Amino acid sequence: MYRLPLVAPLLAFALSLLLIGCDAADDASPDPADLVLLDGRVVTVDDDLPEAEAIAIAGNEILAVGSSEEIRTYVGTDTEVIELAGRLAMPGFIEGHGHFLGVGEMQLQLNLRDVANWREIVAMVEEAAADAAEGEVIMGRGWHQEDWDERPEPAVDDLPVHDALSAASPDHPVVLTHASGHMRFANAEAMRLAGITADTPDPEGGEIVRDADGNATGVFRQNAQGLLSPATERWNPDVAEMAERAAQDALAKGITTVHDAGTPFARLAELRDIAEAGDLDIRLWMMARDSNKNLRENLADFRVTRLGNDRLTIGGVKKAIDGALGTHGAWMLEPYADRDTHAGFNTTSMEEIEEAARLALAHDYQMAIHAIGDRGNRETLDLYERLFDEEEVDGEDLRWRIEHAQHLHPDDIERFARLGITASMQGVHATSDGPWVPQRVGEERAREGAYVWRSLLDSGALVTNGTDAPVEDIDPIESYYAMVTRHMADSTNFFEEQALTREEALRTYTINNAIAVFEDDIKGSLTPGKLADIVVLSDDILTIDAPDILNAQVDLTILGGAVVYARE
Repeated sequence: MYRLPLVAPLLAFALSLLLIGCDAADDASPDPADLVLLDGRVVTVDDDLPEAEAIAIAGNEILAVGSSEEIRTYVGTDTEVIELAGRLAMPGFIEGHGHFLGVGEMQLQLNLRDVANWREIVAMVEEAAADAAEGEVIMGRGWHQEDWDERPEPAVDDLPVHDALSAASPDHPVVLTHASGHMRFANAEAMRLAGITADTPDPEGGEIVRDADGNATGVFRQNAQGLLSPATERWNPDVAEMAERAAQDALAKGITTVHDAGTPFARLAELRDIAEAGDLDIRLWMMARDSNKNLRENLADFRVTRLGNDRLTIGGVKKAIDGALGTHGAWMLEPYADRDTHAGFNTTSMEEIEEAARLALAHDYQMAIHAIGDRGNRETLDLYERLFDEEEVDGEDLRWRIEHAQHLHPDDIERFARLGITASMQGVHATSDGPWVPQRVGEERAREGAYVWRSLLDSGALVTNGTDAPVEDIDPIESYYAMVTRHMADSTNFFEEQALTREEALRTYTINNAIAVFEDDIKGSLTPGKLADIVVLSDDILTIDAPDILNAQVDLTILGGAVVYARE
């Protein structure tokens, strides 16, 4: 009888073991996750897998995204499990243009954002003065004359005169910053400290508002605000406290990264120390805003990337070419409709801005220029285009920015995409300013060029979203709502043909902001390998009725895989 050689059964046995081993490997559970989110609607903003049900997180990164059945295989004995119960999970909001320390600073001042009129402000100051220490400066921010329910009396240019404020606080200097940050109101004591008299000249790019006799009324527009520094220099809040307050406010509203729109080197140094110590509670991408002298001396030493466990990047240089529309400070191609001899202010000389841009280019920083008026935007685009041509660089490789891009001449809209310039916009500005914008610039100019994010996006430009906090509340839900509805408080819509779809608006608050600062490899979408920065909302802002978007609340904010905010 023929017998198989001994090697044959041995090979067969080995093969069977190999097959059993393969089956076991196929059935083996993956390494357990630290945190798992299950049974929700996960909107990833990742085109390869736009929607899912669950997320697995290991350390500070996303491990896997998929169905709840798939992600349950990542649950181990020590895995924390959060049941979403159908709620929306999405990438953490990225605030595309805010003033981070200003958010915390405003919590230490008089909050004038919701006052009904000038009389209320005077009463608040009088109360604060009664409790203030001798010589203490009283600071406030957030007032906007267009939001008041009555015109102040007496008034110049529809703005109050300081008499009542000076009587309410005769011994304490008072400086109250306009909501836009581009105008301040001062009492007599603050002006006395600053040496302001009827003979004080207007600085270039600014204006001291005066009465019929030439006396200062207390209003200081644009660059004239700097004249009040002898009073404002008495205000020196702690940077660490401002940072902590700002971070907690932002995290409670679902924001995991803030693009800070300009901070001087002295405060950047303190924030760098906080990040190195591991005490920075949120992620920051920051722009240096300082004199050109200080830029020359410090840019080389301050360039940091993802410091302190991806918490701090200093990567931008900021300048402002003009002011704000609400203060008649935006630099316009034609005079204002309601002030026909005035076309705004060029607040920083083109020579200074060009030097700063060349410094940014030399030190590998992104340039960001505040431009609100149509002339301010055109001059900025002209400068960028000329520098790109001279230096033979591709604008798309630099990702330089225009902050606000609020009012554009129709001829300049296509230039953003062509030059590779990011339109760093704030949706909520359109709906908060909308009721009076046509009055400022005229109906036709407003329709053609005011907050035209639909036209910019359709042209191929990168459009981002934010709030300009503390000009507006840092809450992204309101700015998202403005982007998709253009709905104003007076129940009308501000040129609603410029609205975005909800998906487009979500991208402006997530992946677009990440792309704008070269961080799309680590954030902006829920993609395995990226940072686990996630927000869970009480309602699905992509599907609920539009008016209900404003009622959506942040239930959870997750930063680097850790729950840093949970709604009670």
